[in-house]
Formats: sequence, C-alpha cells, structure tokens
Amino acid sequence: MPSCSSDCCRLRSGEIIKVYSEDGTSKAVEIPASMTARDVSQLLVYKSHCVDDNCWTLVENHPQLGLERCLEDHELVAQVQSTMGADSKFLFRKNYAKYEFFKNPTNYFPDQMVTWCQEANGSIPQAQFLQKFLNSTSCPEIQGFLHVKELGKKSWKKLFVCLRRSGFYYSTKGTSKEPRHLQLIADLEDSNVFSSINGKKMYNAPTDYGFCIKPNKVRNETKELRLLCAEDEQMKTCWITAFRLLKYGSLLHQNYLIPLQRKTRQSHFSAPVRSISENSLVAMDFSGRTGRVIENPEEAHTAAMEEGNAWRKRSARVNVVGSPSALHPSPLSTVIHKTQPWFHGRISREESHRLISQQGLVDGLFLLRDSQSSPRTFVLTLCHHQKIKHFQIMPSEEDGQVLFSLDDGYTKFTDLIQLVDFYQLNKGILPCKLKHHCTRVAL
Repeated sequence: MPSCSSDCCRLRSGEIIKVYSEDGTSKAVEIPASMTARDVSQLLVYKSHCVDDNCWTLVENHPQLGLERCLEDHELVAQVQSTMGADSKFLFRKNYAKYEFFKNPTNYFPDQMVTWCQEANGSIPQAQFLQKFLNSTSCPEIQGFLHVKELGKKSWKKLFVCLRRSGFYYSTKGTSKEPRHLQLIADLEDSNVFSSINGKKMYNAPTDYGFCIKPNKVRNETKELRLLCAEDEQMKTCWITAFRLLKYGSLLHQNYLIPLQRKTRQSHFSAPVRSISENSLVAMDFSGRTGRVIENPEEAHTAAMEEGNAWRKRSARVNVVGSPSALHPSPLSTVIHKTQPWFHGRISREESHRLISQQGLVDGLFLLRDSQSSPRTFVLTLCHHQKIKHFQIMPSEEDGQVLFSLDDGYTKFTDLIQLVDFYQLNKGILPCKLKHHCTRVAL
C-alpha cells in the first residue's frame, strides 16, 4: 500500500478524514464515497457518546482564508474534501440554527429585502412564503445594499445587489435592476457561501458581519473570493439563508424533515414519552384542595420567585439535618458547576460571543463563564433575537452559606446548577428562558 499523510489519504475502500472538535481533539474516520455529512455527524455522535438532538453538524473550515461553513446534511463529504486545501479541516460542532428559518421564515427575511417577480406588491403570506421560495417555478429575489470587496484590491464599495436563482448580481446604476445594469458577481451552481472569521483583521472589512461567495475550484487563493459585508447580523443571516435556499431548494426542506419523520416512526414502536416544551409549561397553584392554572402574569411571576426561594430553603434544611459540617458548609456548591457542559470557565467576553455565534443565534442559546472583571462572580451569556447579552451572577453569603443571584438577591440559589434549572423553566428577569447550552465535545 502506498504511503499516506497523517491527516488524510485515499484507500481503496474509501477516504480517511480527520475531524476536529472545539477543544482541539480529533478523530480519524474512514468514509466511503457515498457518505453524507449527516452520516458522518451521526457516526461521531455515536462514537463520542453525545446526545443525538439532530443539531450536530460538520463544518468546512479554512483557517488560511478565514472562512467556514456548515455542510448541508446531504453533501458528500469525500467530494467536499476534494475541494479543500492542505490547511483546511473539518470541525464537529453544534448548529442549533441550521433549519431555524423553516420554523419562522419571516423572522429571517425582512419585507424590504424580498421581492417576487410575479407579484406587483411583493407581499406573500407567511403560510405561502416557504412554498414559493422552495418552488423552482417561482422567482424570489433578495435585494439590498452590501459592502463588496473589489477583486484584486483592498478597497470596498457599497453596492445595491440582488440574489436570484440565476446568480448573484450588483447594479452599475443605483438601485436599477434592468438587465443592462446588472453585473454577475457569482453563480450559485459552482460556489458556496461561507461566514467570514475575523474579516476586519484579514480583509480590512468595514463591519463584523462578513460572508463570502467562494467558488469550489478556489483552495487557498484569495483573488477569486467575493467578500461581502452586511450592516448587521440579521441582514447577514438573511443573505446566507437565501443563498442556501435558492441553491438547494426543496432538498434543504427534505433534510429538515428527515429527523422529524424518524422521530414520528419511532414513536409508533416505543413507550409513550411525555413531551415537555416551553409552550406546554404553565404556572400552577396547589395551595387549595385542587390545583388551578395561574393566568395572571404578575401572579405567575411571583409564584416563580417564591418557588426559587423554596428551593433554597429546602437545600439549607438538608444541610442542617444530614450533615455534621452544616456549621462549616462544604465548598461543593461553589465548584459543582464545573462538571456541567454549559460552564466554560475563564473565557473572555469575545470568546463567548464567538461560541454562541458559531453554534447558532437562536433564542435561549446560553453558556456560563467566570467573570474576568470581578473575582468570584459569574456571567450568563445569552442569545435573544440574534443578539448576545450578558448577565452578571452575583454571589452572597447568608447564614454562612454562599448563594447566587441574577436579580440583585431577589431570587437566590445554592449553586449554579439550581440557577440554570430554574431559568430553563422560568424567564424571570431574562428576555427568554434558557433553552440550548453551548457545548464542546472531546473526540
């Protein structure tokens, strides 16, 4: 057998790829030519003993170009590997936002950015929006202003651009979309859309919301990259999502439906499992002979706060009754959070932004970290409406016990695990409940 490199080599039975996790560990995987990105993700989920929640994905990463993208579930990994340069690599990562636009498409496509060739007014009801977008006979267009880097130059220009099924164009005359004023930037067939990493430093980008149309034939050369910048995160997400939808159409929708259909089939052969979603949880009052639903929002909020304080008191009683060290509380409550996948230790504010952004800007995505500015305090980093917010968790001491609070001591918890559990069920002072945690897995 001929010699091969440690990273990858071609074998008669398939291709050897090396996949990296967020913590830098890696695993070599032999794959046949027919293996898709979903297949590889499922294999790594199994081998790494991860929870299979259909959010894992394979990421094509080009550190030399400062670009990366999540592979679509149907893409053949060996085929993608053949278009990658020597310094490029695959990452194994969560992506909670992969199919989020199918759940609420109008949040991803602002009215002013979408036009329809057949409609004079351009207004499409939400119920029909995705159907028309996925239908190859309809003609959706995404339009707006973007910063576009000029080929072979360091300068950027703000241009009016539009994305159609036939390609990505810019107007040479203001906002005109007449055929004689449109110039092709890139086609969809032989290109892919990537997010830009650190575009300001690498390409002197005017904003932090950069992305790129990269021809498949380009490996590590920058001269043929079509580098672009949006004004904000929502606009960037809209352009990237539209590119994916127009390129793959109904195939993306099929990818989205596969795990849902699998879950439905499994439910016919397994014992019924109670499903709890944030929409099915209601505040209840059990103080009377029968329980009642609390419909008043203020009363529900008060009940949630009282429940949090009750948890604290129950925990304190356990310490008093069962432990000889009650007068000298165990430091366990101050370190037990380090065992949790949502705790990321002493990372910077910028690093927490990067992790949240990489794993999908969906409501309720969160992580906890040590505060770098205030010793002994912690920070909850949370995504809401595609924006990342930070909330300080303050420790305090009460009767010799360390307690933690997000709301200046109004609701207190004996440890951070209890705090996270509470805010997964109750919004409290947060803009939304905690739903998904940023996680890193060792391969």
